[in-house]
Amino acid sequence: MPDATENGKPSPGFAKAPDYRVGFEPTSRRLRVEFGGETLADTTDGRVLLESNHVPVYYFPQADVRMDLLAATELTTFCPFKGDANYWTLNAGGKTAENAVWSYTDPYQETRAIRDYLGFYWNKMDHWYEEDEEIFVHPRDPYKRIDAIPSSRRVVVTLGGQEVANTDRAHFLFETGMPVRYYMPAEDVNFDVLTANDHSSRCPYKGIASYWSAKVGGETFDNIVWSYADPIAECPKIMGLVCFFNENVDDIQVDGVPIDRATTKWSNRYLAESLDGPEHIV
Repeated sequence: MPDATENGKPSPGFAKAPDYRVGFEPTSRRLRVEFGGETLADTTDGRVLLESNHVPVYYFPQADVRMDLLAATELTTFCPFKGDANYWTLNAGGKTAENAVWSYTDPYQETRAIRDYLGFYWNKMDHWYEEDEEIFVHPRDPYKRIDAIPSSRRVVVTLGGQEVANTDRAHFLFETGMPVRYYMPAEDVNFDVLTANDHSSRCPYKGIASYWSAKVGGETFDNIVWSYADPIAECPKIMGLVCFFNENVDDIQVDGVPIDRATTKWSNRYLAESLDGPEHIV
């Protein structure tokens, strides 16, 4: 639990859940947000909010935000850990984003540092930048690690009672908080049972994924396979490799040993339609 300061009321949230994490940390990266052809915020004094059960969120000091483009609204929301949030509607370049900006003007003791900073709904903005690189989906968590390691261990994937992949050339992708993913050469995957589709999703750590559905034994498995044809520069090892949802195939074996079935938010082989945001990328 964060340390309380002398100002503000105690948080009822931390009283009930003292292990809940709300970190509000400085970042040395220059951050920019654009909307309607205008630079809404530009700062080298930003903060990243790292909160339990949430993706990271960038906050900007009010002094570095174009407040002239904002109009206060009557909307308020309540967080038991941070307090009451006030909202603004954004108008720029002939575009409007209702209640797209918020701030905790009188936060609780334990999260007092968030006062005088503003947050922006990611998907309501046009562009986000770290330094001069455009970023997507949400900020990358500084405490999240991804390692793609080549392995000669044999990986076998079974789907609908049929072997659909068999390789000793996989890259094992280890990602903080995620089950191990097995990215394998396309030559070692049975594409006779796969059909490419138009679905795509974006991951802030890897890039844009393309998907295939599988039809095995008369059963269709939507969006069960994906690949990053052009991953971001930080994750080149998985370029062009193919991966299956561990949660939704019959079985994955590594060197003949079945891998425990992971339970995640993707644990439904018919979740194709629900994969609609970058935060859902694997």
